[in-house]
Amino acid sequence: MGQSDIALIRQHLIDPEICIRCNTCEATCPVGAITHDSRNYVVDAEKCNLCMACVPPCPTGSIDNWRSMPKARAWPIEDQLQWDSLPDELSPEELGVAVQSDTTVAGQGNAASESGHAVTGSDGTALADRTAGHASATTPGNWGSTLPPWSAAHPYTNLYGPRSTTRAVTATVAGNVRVTAAGREYDTHHIVLDFGATPFPVLEGQSIGIVPPGSDADGRPHHPRQYSISSPRNGERPGYNNLSLTVKRVLTDHEGRPVRGVASNFLCDLAVGDTVTVTGPFGASFLMPNHPRSHIVMICTGTGSAPMRAMTEWRRRQRSTGSFEGSKLMLFFGARSQEELPYFGPLQKLPHDFIDINLAFSRTPGQPRRHVQDVMRERAADLAPLLSNPDAFFYVCGLKAMEEGVMLALQEIARAAQLDWQATAESMKRDGRLHLETY
Repeated sequence: MGQSDIALIRQHLIDPEICIRCNTCEATCPVGAITHDSRNYVVDAEKCNLCMACVPPCPTGSIDNWRSMPKARAWPIEDQLQWDSLPDELSPEELGVAVQSDTTVAGQGNAASESGHAVTGSDGTALADRTAGHASATTPGNWGSTLPPWSAAHPYTNLYGPRSTTRAVTATVAGNVRVTAAGREYDTHHIVLDFGATPFPVLEGQSIGIVPPGSDADGRPHHPRQYSISSPRNGERPGYNNLSLTVKRVLTDHEGRPVRGVASNFLCDLAVGDTVTVTGPFGASFLMPNHPRSHIVMICTGTGSAPMRAMTEWRRRQRSTGSFEGSKLMLFFGARSQEELPYFGPLQKLPHDFIDINLAFSRTPGQPRRHVQDVMRERAADLAPLLSNPDAFFYVCGLKAMEEGVMLALQEIARAAQLDWQATAESMKRDGRLHLETY
């Protein structure tokens, strides 16, 4: 066995008990080291270079786990895909620490990061140098900020779940209303969950985990599914300990094959009085600003409207106090058709001097296809000044496919306004002004 085989590494692992399968880590990883199956998200030790890009965006902290391992015995992804919990640390005997006193440490994981020292690979190259080409704010998957707006309220996270002092909690269904037009099989529901006497503080932009009842095909309990909260911080009904979700029924997989989504169908079929197992809340960066002069630009598709509805409703409630009168609230909302756009009716009732609504439909019979980025380009004159305004915050939420189109539109708008796009994008990311939540 050569020196490279006995070298110790800090293997990067994802905790399957905490992970809510939101895909943030895989979308963020610049080297393709993270993959998944229908059960788990895992890290390939052969590809991972400890760049740490995936750690800050993770809403649960499940990504921030490390184990000291001999390089030759690193857990392969095939083993990780079968885990229901993380394995224990190896003992000193198992690690073989007495093999050689000068054993190379191939990586230091978060320990080196926390100590403030540069992390280096087994060849001595600084990992920051290796990944320099991936750090640009304009690299796909790297556009969004992991920092909240400076004026955002303090979020509470991971209060309930496997690794908190309190296990998952039970909420009672207080309402379940369809919010897309009748006659469509892909219906979307607005579901209200009441927590009774159990404290469950949330902020706009946070999410929760829903644990569906029953077991999967292998007989293991279903893992939690993540859903964004669509109600403001003081409840779907002001003053009550409740929150709401926007859930679309899943009837096909990503390849168009018929399938019934376990969690979405469970939620859409709930009746008032039913109970649901909940973990969370999660999320500490996709939060709205509280500064009264802040502007908010919301760009979404489908159920990506959930956090946008929460932000809009909180601003609407605050408006009655005289706050936010001088700030802009812009919404770019896309769907295949008017019938499939959630909350279409309520949106029409919001005052025009309160919110600037721009809708885009891609499948309207007899009409050209229009996506949110097309409407954004039409409103370039209004968006351009906000890109460089330190009080303006941009939020993008919806299907992953929309992300690149939206970012290209912002880039075109910036350049047409004689703005340096690279500097603008980096500034927005650094200052917590550009937030992405795509899936």
